[in-house]
Amino acid sequence: MPVDICSQQHNLIGPISGTSDTSSLSLKTLSLASALPPTDPEHTNSAYNMNKLCRQVSIESPGPGVKNCVFNFFVPIEDTPAHGARIKIVCAGACYRRRDRSNSITSVSSVSSELSDYCPSVTSMSSPAHQGIREGSFFPGFEVAGVIESLGSEITEANNCGLHIGQRVIVYPFDETPAGYAELLVVPDLKHIVPIPDTLPMEEAAMLPTGALLAMNAVFKAQSVVTEILSQRAATDPNKKCKILIVGTGGLALWAVRTASYHFASTGAHNVDITVASLRDEGFRLATEIKNVSVVQWNECLYEPQLIERTKDVCGGAVDVVIDFGTTSRSLHRSMHCLSKGGVVLISEEVAEKLLPKFSRLSNEYQQEIIPISNGTPEQLAELVQLVADKKIEPPPYSVFPCEQAAEVIQKLCNSEIPGRAILRFHEIE
Repeated sequence: MPVDICSQQHNLIGPISGTSDTSSLSLKTLSLASALPPTDPEHTNSAYNMNKLCRQVSIESPGPGVKNCVFNFFVPIEDTPAHGARIKIVCAGACYRRRDRSNSITSVSSVSSELSDYCPSVTSMSSPAHQGIREGSFFPGFEVAGVIESLGSEITEANNCGLHIGQRVIVYPFDETPAGYAELLVVPDLKHIVPIPDTLPMEEAAMLPTGALLAMNAVFKAQSVVTEILSQRAATDPNKKCKILIVGTGGLALWAVRTASYHFASTGAHNVDITVASLRDEGFRLATEIKNVSVVQWNECLYEPQLIERTKDVCGGAVDVVIDFGTTSRSLHRSMHCLSKGGVVLISEEVAEKLLPKFSRLSNEYQQEIIPISNGTPEQLAELVQLVADKKIEPPPYSVFPCEQAAEVIQKLCNSEIPGRAILRFHEIE
């Protein structure tokens, strides 16, 4: 599988040119570096049969002395596993995951407040212990769409799950998904591969496996909470609406708003009001484009009581459910103050381990529940593919860039110059 060869003991590549000039802090001087692995059999990785190279874009944070770095180089690619497949990547969503949970994945590439941790204008947060070590997992490239290049030697008509060479697919983000944007991706088991119809553009499909899927799973959980609340009110106050607050206007929140708008309407749950708490001006504009959704701007310059009061005014009182993609203590604290007694806050598993211990006392005091939400299942991903392909759920705005422009893309994301999502394109097949 693609590996970060700079972290290996053997030397597979020569010097790599990147944007390590801390005086200029510019990402625009990226140059392509390529090299071949040595032919000496003693250097061969005995665990895998690597007989092919593929290009990989690595978006990294090497150490406290260097800010953002984007590299292009060549890595050895594993042969197709006997029961798996190898995917030729066409498009990859610019996403990253935090380091506090190894197996949780979040797509929040368009949120400037999140990306500021990796911006040239912000002091690097890399640990001194990692100085000089290239860390390629900030932007692992989990959101990918492509075509099947090859199938394993033991794949037959009986066990191919309906897949074939040349088929358009996306990859469910399994735990061992290789880090890094590469031209080829090895998938050990066909159960991680989800086919996509010809009517679904590759760039839209690439947005689905992480952020969109997590948002969909959050909406499904919110529906179960809403159903229970409305059932409890049926006898005493059947006309009272259930209020949902979605926090954030990056890719996650925009997917959640679109999915919730469709899902509650299609299930006949018309007694639901949805409000979006926008974390920045650009997100405010995007959120207002959605019908039947109210928007409140969380201007960080205001005091907390003002923001809480403003939110309750827009929502018509305290809300019943919060889907919080803010991923910060401050955001969660504010969400709980906007929540009614007995209400529920949904947060991603990615931040749950860090935030739940801090807010256990407060949740008990307010008689509220904080529920972690997982990324979702391959079955949900297949359902999401069909909904987007049928245009029942519209994807958020996105822009497509050649993978050679990865450095410029990250710079623009840091400066909030790309509305919605950014997609890197590796190959032209359409």
